Amino acid sequence: MADSADVLNHLLGHPPTSPHPIAYNYLVPNLKGLQNFLKTAHQVKPAAQDPDRSQPAEDLKAPLTPPPSPKEQDEAEPAPITSTQDPNEMPSDTSGVNDPIKPDPSAAAASSNQMEISLFTAATEAFSKANTNCSITESLERCKEIVALAKSRSVRVRGYVSVALGCPYEGPDVAPSKVAEITTSLLEMGVDEISVADTTGMGTAPRTRELLKALSANGIANQDLALHLHDTYGQALVNVVVGLEHGIRTFDSSVGGLGGCPYSKGATGNVATEDLVYCLHSLGATTGIDVEKMAEIGDWISRELGRPNDSRTGKAVLARLRG
Repeated sequence: MADSADVLNHLLGHPPTSPHPIAYNYLVPNLKGLQNFLKTAHQVKPAAQDPDRSQPAEDLKAPLTPPPSPKEQDEAEPAPITSTQDPNEMPSDTSGVNDPIKPDPSAAAASSNQMEISLFTAATEAFSKANTNCSITESLERCKEIVALAKSRSVRVRGYVSVALGCPYEGPDVAPSKVAEITTSLLEMGVDEISVADTTGMGTAPRTRELLKALSANGIANQDLALHLHDTYGQALVNVVVGLEHGIRTFDSSVGGLGGCPYSKGATGNVATEDLVYCLHSLGATTGIDVEKMAEIGDWISRELGRPNDSRTGKAVLARLRG
């Protein structure tokens, strides 16, 4: 299996064709990880670049801009997918499936791919020790160094607060005030978006609602938040709806329900993208995603990995398509 540097080199050197901008997200566990990422990203040569042209030394200090994705010659310039301007408004679905989310007409770089990094901390001391081998306080100090360097290079930063709705070591009753405190610390450092993660899938509708209220009471805007909901107990979509009612408009998902957590015994993957999209469409939202195409991707990657397809929607859609 290729290591992360090889994967990054391939994606940046041979960006896949896409009608929309692509965000390349790279998990960095510490400052050295970010430094390695920056070095790799600056050394890559896109496939169209002259192989005899060496990378100027001064380029290594420039802000990162990944190469644009190849486009069809006559393809119109697309608008970026964004949330609605009103965080409490659900975009209506007038076409059924394929209309994009309401674009921001003021966006200037609609076709630019984006480089971003992710960093992790946790809402409990026990999980922080297990996952990052340090305390929450030490983890936040590490995050400060990472964010400072990333911002100096114009790299977008996404933060994750793990076990926000239940910990495999400390149980389901994680204090919402602690999650809000950590989230605030990350935002004050300059992190662009915080994904509040139900790593274990222990979250329920009442506790998800309580957590979101605590975040709001701490002055945290919905636009700065995402929800990351594992489906271990079959509650992920229920909690998605709670998030939508609260005004959250960004949700993490994984095609075919891939994933899990090595530090949470029995934890399944994130909510399946196919299931999430079907749920959103049923509520009248537009996503710009073709659920049939997504189901085919989920089936393909599950077969490639030799594992069951965990998307109920994906399996149902494929059964209908195949007659």
